[in-house]
Amino acid sequence: MNKKNNSYRLNEQAWIKISDLDPDSLIHNAVALTFDIDWVCDAILKECIDLIEKVDVAATWFVTHDTPALERLRANKKFELGIHPNFNPLLDGNGGSAEYIIDQMLELVPEAVSIRSHSLVQSSRLHELFYKKGLIYDCNDFISKRSEIILQPWRLWNGMVKVPHFWEDDAECIYKTRTSMHDLLAHEGIKVFDFHPIHVFLNTEDLSRYDTTREFHSIPEELLKYRFKGEGTRTMLLNLLSEFKNA
Repeated sequence: MNKKNNSYRLNEQAWIKISDLDPDSLIHNAVALTFDIDWVCDAILKECIDLIEKVDVAATWFVTHDTPALERLRANKKFELGIHPNFNPLLDGNGGSAEYIIDQMLELVPEAVSIRSHSLVQSSRLHELFYKKGLIYDCNDFISKRSEIILQPWRLWNGMVKVPHFWEDDAECIYKTRTSMHDLLAHEGIKVFDFHPIHVFLNTEDLSRYDTTREFHSIPEELLKYRFKGEGTRTMLLNLLSEFKNA
């Protein structure tokens, strides 16, 4: 991996893709915007892409399924695609293999160098499999800002780079408290945010809103009626993007 001079201050707008991170050349105060697509319908995914492209920031999108939107994401040089495999069926005893699941994902996104598993499933055996498949960045560690730990990427025994995220929209809903984006951006260390387009669309503030609207998740015009009017995932993303514009 090439060494880079990546010592940024927030007002230098150090917004990066996951593949920009190098533990041998630490990026101080870097901000990485990531999205777990989670099988969302095309119209909702498009609306989320629109929000990010309007501000023109870098983002990493963890892919779960084939969609025409992948070509739009690939066309934006500030975006990159990772994979978001679902190993949960294996944990539920439904057969198959982790290697088959990864191979299917890499057939869809052959350029991927980063991985975040659905439900953050990981293990030492999976890490060896990720490495075998040519993946470089493992993004399966959620270490909340509430820990007050200063986060940086680090290398595993096999050379893979671990990239922790310190904020996740669904976890924020469970905590039921809100931290301002300004305060989050002021936190020292790398700042990786994990959003989900469905929560952005719903402006989810409580996971019950997500669970009780499942029948409308593929009907955006109906789902829109259930968008939360107060402070939720969407407003927090917009606040984050506003902080970028004002930096």
